[in-house]
Amino acid sequence: MLDHYNRSINYLRVSVTDKCNLRCVYCMPEEGVIPMRHNDILSFEEIVKIIRFGVENGINKVRLTGGEPLVRKGIVSLVEMISKIDGIEDFGMTTNGILLPKYAQDLANAGLHRVNISLDTMDAEKYAQITRLGKLEDVFRGIDSAKKANLKPIKINCVIKNSVEEPDAIAVKEFCENNGLEVRFIYEMDLESGDFHQVVGGEGGNCSKCNRMRLTADGKLKPCLFSDLSFDCRQLGIENAYTTAINKKPANGVANHTGRFHNIGG
Repeated sequence: MLDHYNRSINYLRVSVTDKCNLRCVYCMPEEGVIPMRHNDILSFEEIVKIIRFGVENGINKVRLTGGEPLVRKGIVSLVEMISKIDGIEDFGMTTNGILLPKYAQDLANAGLHRVNISLDTMDAEKYAQITRLGKLEDVFRGIDSAKKANLKPIKINCVIKNSVEEPDAIAVKEFCENNGLEVRFIYEMDLESGDFHQVVGGEGGNCSKCNRMRLTADGKLKPCLFSDLSFDCRQLGIENAYTTAINKKPANGVANHTGRFHNIGG
């Protein structure tokens, strides 16, 4: 699938829930958010249909996000359903890692290829402050579980404020180098102001090469994270939603005044 700027759209990020077991300061308010109504959330069957259409038309990379995808009830079954779609070459999940000790091996058995795990600091006290609810040792256990399940390569997503030379970023990089992990640094973003940068170690944020679409948990295809554009798969139909989203994918991100990271998936 090519958009109007001749970019090949082959990557679909799928938010399976807006719920999360953490309250990270850059993603969600301390009191949490009003969750989507149950009937508004896509069923597993709907998610699979939307992904299958995309794969039949050029999508070959799928990533599950949230919220926190592992809090979605039955997530292993969904992974198994998606893994059976012919044509997916890269099937991953972005997670905070807290629940990986419980799910990592089952996810691997169900067909998940790899995981990205969020880790912004090696300081336990600071991690608790950033996440409001999390314990750093739980992330380490999650990383170990992903290794044992062979969900590799394991990539660590580290949010930074100003530079990869920040003390926390340096510590995370050293941890990754010593433990066979890949690290990517993501500048803290502001959807409403349109403040974003290219991911250090990845392609995210590089508008000229953007190859992705996003599916929200309530069924809206978004052609750009930093845009208010969204196209409802239920209302428009899957094919029409894809076609419209790709045709209207902007050349560059500007700002997003209607969405939040917790319900788009970043």
